Amino acid sequence: MKKRIVLFLALWMAFLGSAQEITIYCIGDSTMADKENPDKNPEHGWAQVLSEFFTDSVKVDNRAVNGRSSKSFIVEKRWDSVYRALRSGDYVFIQFGHNDQKFKDSSRYTNPHTTYRHNLIRFVNETREQGATPVLFSPIVRRNFNEFGTLIDTHGDYPLEARLVAQEYQVAFIDLQYLTELMEMSYGPEGSKTLHLHFKVGEHPYYPEGKEDNTHLSRKGALEVSALVIQELKTLELPLAKMIKPMN
Repeated sequence: MKKRIVLFLALWMAFLGSAQEITIYCIGDSTMADKENPDKNPEHGWAQVLSEFFTDSVKVDNRAVNGRSSKSFIVEKRWDSVYRALRSGDYVFIQFGHNDQKFKDSSRYTNPHTTYRHNLIRFVNETREQGATPVLFSPIVRRNFNEFGTLIDTHGDYPLEARLVAQEYQVAFIDLQYLTELMEMSYGPEGSKTLHLHFKVGEHPYYPEGKEDNTHLSRKGALEVSALVIQELKTLELPLAKMIKPMN
């Protein structure tokens, strides 16, 4: 009798272990990626802090890597490793564009209307093959204000192509370009510096010589972007939204 009880408990725990957790795989570039020394390093990718918004039933597996484009992510077999790990019920958050436009680097550059488009389609189709759910994102904006205080786009046709792929293939789409444009403009040319990495000489021990980076995010910026993502997940009414922590 005791053996049966022990066996039943073991099977039940195994079932709970297999059923409890959904994994969000994040694939993308440095604006999304985890950074070294997070306790000291002020730079954070937005997916680095994403898990703070979810219950323990969700695991965020952030595979985004600095400097990668949709092309180099595939060539380096990083996508293959995600594809093999996917299980039914998982999600893949897909955000590329910053490095796809590096036309001086053939290992990363993609034409937005051909290679970039077809790489996104591959991510979508292969995610679905595994029973997982793809979510496409347009890339976050750079803090690029002109002398008139107008935020100027730097991404060209890449966000447009992400939108078109999402529409054509009926993929959940989060327009981070638009949402982060609104965010940057709400802070203004000066206030938006706090969303990024702006430090004078000697102001921060991690950057003793100072830093002026309008692309990458501070922890504050990363949390703001992740909060935008969370709100959109609720708006899209994805099943994943049920696993978001209640806001205080």
